[in-house]
Amino acid sequence: MLLEARNIYFRYGKEPWIIQDVNLQIEEGERVGLIGPSGCGKSTLSKILSGYLKPTRGEVLLDGKPLQSRGYCPVQLIYQHPEKALNPRWKLEASLAEGWEPDEKTLEELGIESEWLKRYPNELSGGELQRFCIARVLGQPTRFLLADEISTMLDVITQAQIWHVLLKITKERNMGLLTVTHNRALAEKVCTRMIHFEEL
Repeated sequence: MLLEARNIYFRYGKEPWIIQDVNLQIEEGERVGLIGPSGCGKSTLSKILSGYLKPTRGEVLLDGKPLQSRGYCPVQLIYQHPEKALNPRWKLEASLAEGWEPDEKTLEELGIESEWLKRYPNELSGGELQRFCIARVLGQPTRFLLADEISTMLDVITQAQIWHVLLKITKERNMGLLTVTHNRALAEKVCTRMIHFEEL
């Protein structure tokens, strides 16, 4: 399976272009690092690749077909700020049931405790909430993960734990992984290929 961004342009209204003529390919099983400074358009591109934003021009394809033409999206985005991915008025069990639920093994590997599911998002720490959001996008149909600065706000120990489990799962399932970051050292540790945003 191949995820492809073809001639992507994006801007809000008549504002200056945020993204211009970006082309990118990620194969299933590949771990790609997308590196660039803050504000260069990396997060915007992630939202376009996952279908959350529609490009002003260009298209996103999955095996040659428009991404938006599918039902459950095989391309899932993990946000830097996990609270943005959840309805604050819903308990976590409701948010989990909204999508394709992960299996018990995935929940266990990520350290998700059953009692968390009875809580609201603001009742978990940042690290706990990010673990939950990762579990939430790891349904069986998921073939590509887009990790947008997912560990920037976490302590070093939590960062290491989350990346260890995420890499293990993506390798076992042969998922494509796009790591969006300004941290080159992190990209070198977790990725098989690196791209600088300005070179796209």
